[in-house]
Amino acid sequence: MPLTFDFKRKNILITGATRGIGGAIAKDFFNAGANLILTGTDQKKIDILNETNKENQIKNIKYLQVDFSDDESLNNFLIEIKNYGRIDICINNAGVNRINFIDQTNIEDFELLTKINLRAPFMICRQLCHMMKQSNYGRIVNIASIWSIITKEQRSIYTTTKSGIVGMTKTLAVELAPYNILVNAISPGFTMTDLTKATNTEQEINDTASQIPINRLAQPEEISKVVMFLTSDLNTYITGQNIIVDGGFSIV
Repeated sequence: MPLTFDFKRKNILITGATRGIGGAIAKDFFNAGANLILTGTDQKKIDILNETNKENQIKNIKYLQVDFSDDESLNNFLIEIKNYGRIDICINNAGVNRINFIDQTNIEDFELLTKINLRAPFMICRQLCHMMKQSNYGRIVNIASIWSIITKEQRSIYTTTKSGIVGMTKTLAVELAPYNILVNAISPGFTMTDLTKATNTEQEINDTASQIPINRLAQPEEISKVVMFLTSDLNTYITGQNIIVDGGFSIV
């Protein structure tokens, strides 16, 4: 009998959920019966998705437009999720990257990545922990990156933010464990998203794959399955961990 996940009656928040890894996570949770609150940055796309769901009478998905680099947008979002009353699971997936050598970086890029990749997840967790404590239940997964444990040139800002979110994950796990709230991070390696395909040639993708022991990039669904396990009732004891999902790239 195949193993299936059941998230019926679970309210789940996923940031950055309109494409890529976030989109795959949202799809899996939807198929498992969850009530979803999903964020994206493109207002036009958000409107289309909400209208499509309305036409198809899909009532358990709500898309919200949020710009986590904008303080007002973030604050309005925090007020919005507070009105939901109960959120059982949170996946902090939204993130951006800027690549440059440190002496060529600028403070604007540092502030952008810090706000989206680190400050927003911190603020969201701070908000949700009150709600989860009241329920004596919660699951939080922060999507980090292999660049939280290894690095390469031109990743100074990105690595700083992703290392920070792993550190935050560990501290929250300790603080929230007495309330039956498990907090983990997942660090994906190279993943075959639409963005990867759009920003890399086929040769570049093949060159990257040749450096991975499994000899291919991950599919977004493979990252999602790890999220599903960590947030399911099958996980009752794993907390404070940074799960590396990279096909072995970081160990060779």
